[in-house]
Amino acid sequence: MKLLIRNLPRKMSEEEVRAMVEDHGKVQSCNLVMDTKSGLSKGFAFVEMPKPGEAKAATKYLNGKEIDGNRIRVKKAEAKKDEPAEVATEAKVEEAVKETKPSVWKGKR
Repeated sequence: MKLLIRNLPRKMSEEEVRAMVEDHGKVQSCNLVMDTKSGLSKGFAFVEMPKPGEAKAATKYLNGKEIDGNRIRVKKAEAKKDEPAEVATEAKVEEAVKETKPSVWKGKR
């Protein structure tokens, strides 16, 4: 599950964000968003955790926590408009193929 952490102190490093979240479970990836011109943090990060239960626990514990005078906000990250919301399973792919090319499947079952 991917989390969005907002309102982070600008001086907080990616390693500090990762360590903060790792207190609640395994972190698969951490990406602190940086300003390309200044090289400084934009104050938000994306953290991916492989276990949804741990991600929910991290969200519950960290949301609203105050860090260096900033009250951070944590929530589940939304998928981008051009990014699929879920990964296609083999069964879903097979079903889609059947719907689009039924002649290929005739006589093979």
